[in-house]
Amino acid sequence: MHKILLVEDDSEIVARLTEFLNSEGFSIKNAMGQKDALAMLAEEAFDLVLLDISLSDGNGFAVCKAIKADYGLPVIFLTASDDEYNTVTGFELGADDYISKPFRPRELVSRIKNILRLTGGAGSTIRLGSLTVDTVRGTASKNGHDLYLSALEYRLLLVFLNNRGAVLSRARLLESIWDIAGEFVNDNTLTVYIKRLREKIEDDPQEPSIIKTVRGLGYRVDL
Repeated sequence: MHKILLVEDDSEIVARLTEFLNSEGFSIKNAMGQKDALAMLAEEAFDLVLLDISLSDGNGFAVCKAIKADYGLPVIFLTASDDEYNTVTGFELGADDYISKPFRPRELVSRIKNILRLTGGAGSTIRLGSLTVDTVRGTASKNGHDLYLSALEYRLLLVFLNNRGAVLSRARLLESIWDIAGEFVNDNTLTVYIKRLREKIEDDPQEPSIIKTVRGLGYRVDL
């Protein structure tokens, strides 16, 4: 299911679009303004952004510029401002499409599917706070700096991030990383790799805030 961030401060439009796009198989999150949008993008991975130009605490052009610079996500402008200046400015900032209000919902869905087909969406990027994992390039970074993870550390991190909110037992973790290891991975080896991973991703490995120990059960990464 593709995940879309709708940046729009008109509650009526948000309610209608969310209901319709959910019925078409999309997952929708809403941000009311520039600040909320950038905060949500830093915490969650999205496949596409639907963006209004006129926002309560800024403008869509600034948000689009930040999205393209920091996340590379496809952006579709939804706006009543359909004059030539706004259209050209939007495309110059990297917008992938531009739809004037009022618009036909099914036309919007068609445009969304077309953009996702062309760009592949953003499912290749997983974010958690200051951590970013690019599953296409196979890289992980923290605050923009490469973590230089080994293959097994990288796989272990992916297992945690793809199961956020769930408690993972040591047996489950061993099962998940077995295929990628070039050598036998036992319980003691798992302990070593979790320790190494924490040293690279945690601000304080002695008091981990990302990979938390659930005593007697295993480990958990919160949502």
